[in-house]
Amino acid sequence: MKREFRVLVLAFALIVAFVGYGFAADGDISISGKEIVVKLAKLEEGQNGLNKRIDDLSLRLQEGQDVLNRRIDDQGKRIDDLKNVMYVVLAGIFALIGFVIWDRRTALSPVIRKARDLEERNDLAVRVLKEYARKEPKMAEVLKSLGLL
Repeated sequence: MKREFRVLVLAFALIVAFVGYGFAADGDISISGKEIVVKLAKLEEGQNGLNKRIDDLSLRLQEGQDVLNRRIDDQGKRIDDLKNVMYVVLAGIFALIGFVIWDRRTALSPVIRKARDLEERNDLAVRVLKEYARKEPKMAEVLKSLGLL
């Protein structure tokens, strides 16, 4: 019985294997060498077309990169120009501040000189009045009431 069972299992396995092989292989598929060459040529043409498109895209990308680099360089030049303008403006501000300080000193020095001259004349006038008050008692009273003696 063991042997019969083995034969039955082997027969079943062979039937399943040949049935699967029969369905897998279609009998009317027959491609000639010429058709294979034609299809390979079409595939090569398609691949060449794809390669051309990739090359065109990389060329466009390179051109775009060049344009972008040019624009970045232009922006750098503009920033440098703005920096130079800023330096000129700062120099102008410092020059203006220096001029204001110089002008103030120049304008104030005559006023200071005039004020010193007036103080000296005032001191001289007070000394003259005090000397005169020593000889005139009425003048001495007036100067004492004003707080000059």
